[in-house]
Amino acid sequence: MNSYRIALNFEDGVTRFVDCGANEKVLDAAFRNRINLPMDCSDGVCGTCKCKAESGTYDLGDDYIDDALTEDEAGQGMVLTCQMVPQSDCVIAVPVPSTACKTGTGQFSATVSAVQPLGDAAYELVLDVADAAPAFLPGQYVNISVPGSSLHRSYSFSSAPGNGRMSFLIKQVPGGLMSSWLQGARAGEPLQMTGPLGSFYLRAVTRPLLFLAGGTGLAPFLSMLEVLARDGATQPIHMVYGVTRDADLVLVERLQAYALQIPGFSFSTCVADPQTAHARQGYVTHHLPAQALHGGNVDVYLCGPPPMVDAVQQHFKAEGIVPTHFHYEKFTPTQPLAAVAEALA
Repeated sequence: MNSYRIALNFEDGVTRFVDCGANEKVLDAAFRNRINLPMDCSDGVCGTCKCKAESGTYDLGDDYIDDALTEDEAGQGMVLTCQMVPQSDCVIAVPVPSTACKTGTGQFSATVSAVQPLGDAAYELVLDVADAAPAFLPGQYVNISVPGSSLHRSYSFSSAPGNGRMSFLIKQVPGGLMSSWLQGARAGEPLQMTGPLGSFYLRAVTRPLLFLAGGTGLAPFLSMLEVLARDGATQPIHMVYGVTRDADLVLVERLQAYALQIPGFSFSTCVADPQTAHARQGYVTHHLPAQALHGGNVDVYLCGPPPMVDAVQQHFKAEGIVPTHFHYEKFTPTQPLAAVAEALA
């Protein structure tokens, strides 16, 4: 019997995956996995189970009433999980926290395969999964527990879902808790993780894409590009990758490889340092080609530090740019180890 993988993405960013059998309704599949999605009548009458299908194909049947789901709502991707029968893998946005559905983050373990320093800018951490490869959406992150401490750090996958080997791009923070551990990490050491988490992930591609990456905010885009290459993306995709220093431009060769694999993909890089020898000095907002905005008919994905995210938002507002969809994620460097120790003292 065929089954489909359904990603339930909750309001608090927690994602849980369930397998939904052929002719099985999403609500029933969730309950079978002990996830109590919102519901009342389960007959397509009350609308309590209304969610949004962000990708995938499905059948809603005709057993629900308009008061529960209007024709306009259905046209916008709204669904009743008590009536929805998937016909492919789907991603469903659930408008309540995971805790309200009596579920939470998944937990899994992995072992260190390699730690590759990328100059003094970042590390690439490669992990082998101990059990089945965890499911996640390209762009999401996990919390990795730092061995020898009670703390964790959050990192986006830079690898694609479905692999037994995972990778992460981690900024080198002098004295940082994870950076300090990575300096002495050895192959085979175990790591514990919780996730996947986050509402920053690749949606169904129906129009051109503009990717804006700042520093190690490149990581989720590497995951997305791997999926786009694997799926044979046909829409135009442009990336602007901005960093502070020349040395912070890492894994550019990966982007060059994707430019060869994905027919519509192009990218440019820029460096903010006024003393840079790079061809494009300045911030991402200085190097946005008008043609990559497609007159607003574009889905924009942005991942970078808060000042970058704020600057892009202000730039769009000042220029009157209103993209069809604008997804973004802010991240901040974690405190150095000494500062953490002081705070805990």
